[in-house]
Amino acid sequence: MMSDFVSNATHCSIAPGRVNLLGEHVDYNDGMVLPAAIDRAVTLIARTRPDRLVTLRAQDLNESVTFSLDALSAKTDVLGQPLPAWACYPAAVAWAIQEKGFDTVGIQAAYQSNVPIGAGLSSSAAVEVAFAALWQELSGWSSSRMELAKICQRAENAYVGVNCGLMDQFASANGVADHALYFDTRSLEFHPVPLPRGTVIVIADSGVRRSLTTVAYNDRRAACEQAVALLKPHLPGMRALRDVTPVDFARLEHYLPTLVARRAQHIVEECARMEEAARVLEAGDAAAFGRLMFAGHASLRDLYEVSCPELNVLVESARALRGCFGARLTGAGFGGCTVNLVAEEQAEPFIAGLTQAYEQATRRKADVYLCHASQGVTVTKL
Repeated sequence: MMSDFVSNATHCSIAPGRVNLLGEHVDYNDGMVLPAAIDRAVTLIARTRPDRLVTLRAQDLNESVTFSLDALSAKTDVLGQPLPAWACYPAAVAWAIQEKGFDTVGIQAAYQSNVPIGAGLSSSAAVEVAFAALWQELSGWSSSRMELAKICQRAENAYVGVNCGLMDQFASANGVADHALYFDTRSLEFHPVPLPRGTVIVIADSGVRRSLTTVAYNDRRAACEQAVALLKPHLPGMRALRDVTPVDFARLEHYLPTLVARRAQHIVEECARMEEAARVLEAGDAAAFGRLMFAGHASLRDLYEVSCPELNVLVESARALRGCFGARLTGAGFGGCTVNLVAEEQAEPFIAGLTQAYEQATRRKADVYLCHASQGVTVTKL
């Protein structure tokens, strides 16, 4: 029990994971994305302490650590030992809050999560947002939820060393129940869009954890940057692949090396799919949105090459089941999860059918579960 570690806890912070419904790998190309916060979350309980120490317990790992808020740059605990990887995320948030000029206070805290780690559902972002919102509440400074997300992104980029975009922290901080968030990663403007009536989100965890993704991810970012450099002389005013229309790309792709062209084609077409997605979701057209999901997966599989056999089995198995409007890999790829848009009345047989089909095809068990689009981070007094 977390309460055994934090006696007399005064506050509870709950930050959701997220699933991205469409717009994959476009966040670092200034494109639009469509995440939804989900009802899988990090739950954190805490109380202040009178010194400048932070004592944490990761309940799921059965591990504890204590570090000082006045020695965060050292990335060590109070005994001088390197912080364990899991503790770097809360420490990073405290560091980024202080860098921003806000206060942090010593805390005794414990947390647990039902967001699968390494599955592409942003477990690390949920941890970051839960701690940021908690420190905001306990320390008394004010900030918008968007600013809170930026602090968390800064923490992960500069302290943890992961070159992530803003989408994950944004969705965990700003989620709206029963809605996805249509988010422009360039302007940071967003608006909630209702999910089609009578549909639910089903997530299927392949059980395959990502490997070699840092190298592969960086290779794809580099290919996008190369495409921008080569296309810019032909498209005045272009800043990112988001600015290239499919018509422009068809006219200019011969300027790109073959592999770079494939990577860029995915981004250009995915951005176009996002424009169409805004229209069909406002119209409540589940079937049309589902077709965009399937097309997005095919592009990630064939052009961006970030899928894997298990994810492909999940998508094709879903396509064959009644009630499935669309399916695609979600997250960076190379393993993790697929996201499915399913008729609510067919959800239970869909989950059973997909679980069975995946096990028959791969001899692996998938964790397939219904989830709902949920609100963003909340902090309550106990």
